[in-house]
Amino acid sequence: MDRALTEMRTSPLLWLLVFVPIVLAGERLWPDRHTLLFLLSVLAIVPLAALLSRATESVAERTGDAVGGLLNATLGNLTELVIALAALQAGQYLLVKASIAGAIVTNTLFMLGASFLIGGLKYHEQEFNRITARVQSGLLFLATVALLVPSSVAQMDGREAVTQPLSLGLAGLLILGYGLSLVFSLKTHKEVFASASHGETDAEPWPIKFALFTLALVTVLVALVSEVFVSSVQIAAGTLGMSPAFVGFVVVAIVGAAAEMTTAFSAAAKDRLDLSVGIALGSAAQIALFVAPLLVLLSYVIGPEPMSLQFWPGAIVMMLIATMAAVLMTNGGRSAWFVGVMILMVYAIFALTLFLLPPSP
Repeated sequence: MDRALTEMRTSPLLWLLVFVPIVLAGERLWPDRHTLLFLLSVLAIVPLAALLSRATESVAERTGDAVGGLLNATLGNLTELVIALAALQAGQYLLVKASIAGAIVTNTLFMLGASFLIGGLKYHEQEFNRITARVQSGLLFLATVALLVPSSVAQMDGREAVTQPLSLGLAGLLILGYGLSLVFSLKTHKEVFASASHGETDAEPWPIKFALFTLALVTVLVALVSEVFVSSVQIAAGTLGMSPAFVGFVVVAIVGAAAEMTTAFSAAAKDRLDLSVGIALGSAAQIALFVAPLLVLLSYVIGPEPMSLQFWPGAIVMMLIATMAAVLMTNGGRSAWFVGVMILMVYAIFALTLFLLPPSP
């Protein structure tokens, strides 16, 4: 209890935890007030994501690089994964795919661009490990190519039946590719990634028992709040003038990555841009190569029907352009505030276009 109170004093974001019992009680007290439940669930997910991130870092700190890397692969984007699982079980595949595409684009453009802008406003110029950025951008490009293929095949006459088995095979390849990337960055060539991979936070890691207990408890709470979020999102989105695709692409992506963004922005402000770039591109690659194919595999178990990797054309274009922007803007290993502005402008163009022109259900 003392440890929890200390964390809440040092992190104002955790005071939003008060919304967790409110939204769980509100589901029973006001089941028809979907817009209110939607807003409350968003406010509740943010501090839960912060706790998950903090607990994951503490466990990874005490288990070593190899186990820590595997743990981050499993839990680093747990908030987005749990929300997507709830939507998957409810059969809201458009929301699932929008949250996947949105997480990739938001981490690649919004988190990276804002980090460059925040750091650039304080420092004239900043440097970062461009090899790390190049590898992560390459992984994103690999995933985008894999996502492009099922969408292209589905548009060919008489080839729709191939989309599902093709997606299943691609899911396995992407997970294999991500596993090999962990071996490359954490074992065979870990010295190349030392600056980005070993960026330390100022906070002292939690005791292992407390971290594991927090992981278990918060995972359950995220699952409960995610059910409220998914059950209210369609009606609430219509009331607020947003499509489910926009909610998944922008709202879920930003809310789910709130804790990672806080760390990335803080690191950029302290001239530790290696850490910011590693978080932004690493999280995007993790979503594309691990979370997305994992959801395809799990759809065979918990979904009303199997989900494919076929995205609407606009999402493919956005992910491809986001990857190209990351390659171009990080190739030199240097950044300034206007580089961040340009990246953020690309993200704003995507968000505005999706808000005004949502994909067909």
